Amino acid sequence: MRPNLKRGIVILPSALTLANLFFGVWSMVLAAQGRFETAAWLIVGAAFLDMLDGRVARYTATGSKFGEELDSLVDAISFGVAPALVIYFQFLQEGPWGWIASFLYITAVVMRLARFNVEQAGGAKAVFYGLPSPTAGSLLATFYPFSQTAFFQSQLAGLPWADIMTGTMVVLGGLMVSHIPYAVVPKFGFRTAKGLATLGLMVFTVAATFLFPRYYFFGMAALYTGYGLFKSLVLGLWERRPDRDPLLDEDEDDMDEAGAELRDLTYEGPTRGGPRLLRRRQRSGGPQVEE
Repeated sequence: MRPNLKRGIVILPSALTLANLFFGVWSMVLAAQGRFETAAWLIVGAAFLDMLDGRVARYTATGSKFGEELDSLVDAISFGVAPALVIYFQFLQEGPWGWIASFLYITAVVMRLARFNVEQAGGAKAVFYGLPSPTAGSLLATFYPFSQTAFFQSQLAGLPWADIMTGTMVVLGGLMVSHIPYAVVPKFGFRTAKGLATLGLMVFTVAATFLFPRYYFFGMAALYTGYGLFKSLVLGLWERRPDRDPLLDEDEDDMDEAGAELRDLTYEGPTRGGPRLLRRRQRSGGPQVEE
């Protein structure tokens, strides 16, 4: 490969990451001006770039520790500070302590990204532990476009949305720092049903982006967030049912490290060295032995 071409490929993921940062900073400027809808779409664009830069780095084998750290720092701004300010400028400016909810949300994003770098960064992932910050940021940002739809104006406008969105920020922060598993979007393909389903979802996403974006992006972010929580709380409890009734199990303190159950101590008759101590062991499914 020619040196100039190789150098260009190496900087491509970082260029996408910096474009993500540009969108995040731009969205904050627009939010301060009250242009919440455009700010929301910039955060959605930043989420798309965040997904793209990692895939490009893996596809071109140009991933690096520098790229991982840069990506986390940028994500803290684009999906932490920017969405928090979008909500702050919409709902939280009047109260003296409204900014605390924004602070808690940003803190959760930073902690979630730091933990991700320690636990999961740099390799292929089967699940994300904790709600991904791009999803949380997109959910907060796209609330305003959703609030401008006819359905919202006719059915939901009367609710106390300032309180609801403040609570939502706190809940999203808790989900991000939790260990609730969230599914990774699988790769698309033509050979498996999962690959075809992913391809269909991508096609639907592209169509929805142009046909009904105000409904789609907020709805999908809310659905993904709620599904992970529901699966962990409900299905997780079902999957962790014990195989046997715990009331019928033996006490673990009566088991030695090898899994043998220690029975009562008995003594045999007198011997030359004094009474001989017998210790009976019984392994699961095995005969008793004496020592």
